[in-house]
Amino acid sequence: MTPVPRSVVVAYRDDGVLSRSMGALVAGQLPPLPPAVVGMFVTGVLLLVGVAEADDLAVFAPLVVLLLAGPGSSHPHDGRLDWLVPPILRLTEYGFVASVGFARDVPPVLIFMLLGATAFHHYDVVYRLRQRVYPPPWLATAGLGWDGRMLMVSLGGLADQVTLMFVLLSLYLWGLFAWESVTCWLAAPRLGVDAVDMGAHD
Repeated sequence: MTPVPRSVVVAYRDDGVLSRSMGALVAGQLPPLPPAVVGMFVTGVLLLVGVAEADDLAVFAPLVVLLLAGPGSSHPHDGRLDWLVPPILRLTEYGFVASVGFARDVPPVLIFMLLGATAFHHYDVVYRLRQRVYPPPWLATAGLGWDGRMLMVSLGGLADQVTLMFVLLSLYLWGLFAWESVTCWLAAPRLGVDAVDMGAHD
């Protein structure tokens, strides 16, 4: 049985291994919202000034965001405005991926495929949690998390292989997220029936 997330907002973050590891170091002592806002601001500045075209500074924006927002992953996100952290991370990731893709002349269809895979996953997780169908813990790791996906795009930029990286990420993420989502939702009604049967025998 999939364990219940300790916090719905934390589950919405979609943290990867690196972000969760950094969060473990501070043991929930760092408030999550201010660092996430600063990380989004730094990424936006780097992209708006056109650094994404220079193969140097913009590709390090994910590392800056990771160092800022990653440690907040272990916080319970119980503050009044902490619910803003997941959409801020989504905006940062989507904006970075789209900006780098268009700046490096990646075919638009590949940009939309990659963004579509991540958007599908995030919508799926939101809908699951609303229905109390919790995603397995390994899914965020296998899906690389927002931090891992941004870093992979950066590695593609450093290697001057952005288009190839978009292709590989799109195929991998669509395959993973679509397969896992379908198998999960097919199993969900059966789990519900089993739960009713168990209750009837008590």
